[in-house]
Amino acid sequence: MDVLRTPDERFDNLPDYPFPPSYAVVETRGVPPVRMHYVDAGPADGPVVVLLHGQPTWSFMYRNVIRALVDSGMRVIAPDNVGYGRSDKLVDATTYTFRRHIDWTRSLIDGLGLREATLVVQDWGGPIGLSVLPPP
Repeated sequence: MDVLRTPDERFDNLPDYPFPPSYAVVETRGVPPVRMHYVDAGPADGPVVVLLHGQPTWSFMYRNVIRALVDSGMRVIAPDNVGYGRSDKLVDATTYTFRRHIDWTRSLIDGLGLREATLVVQDWGGPIGLSVLPPP
């Protein structure tokens, strides 16, 4: 399975996006593990907000929201779906399925040990996030 990885320097000096990259290896059935990027900003012990983007964007779309939430004391997790932003890109387009996006996002959330979070979604982020995060 061919995987492309955009070099980190391609993301240098983006306006209003000063967030250092964080990466996690995520898994789903039928494809090798891939690297998923996420922003982790704010106090580690703050209330968690998970921001999930849709298509065809990435965590950059939430850059102003991230700052506002961090300024209010929240911990913000804003992943890039696999195939977008700083996350790995699978060359075979048929590899991307709704089920796999759910699995990759669940793998990230579980790997970070997130148990309670407020979910903010846009477009595809809605059905993916609502499939991953259990109700309170």
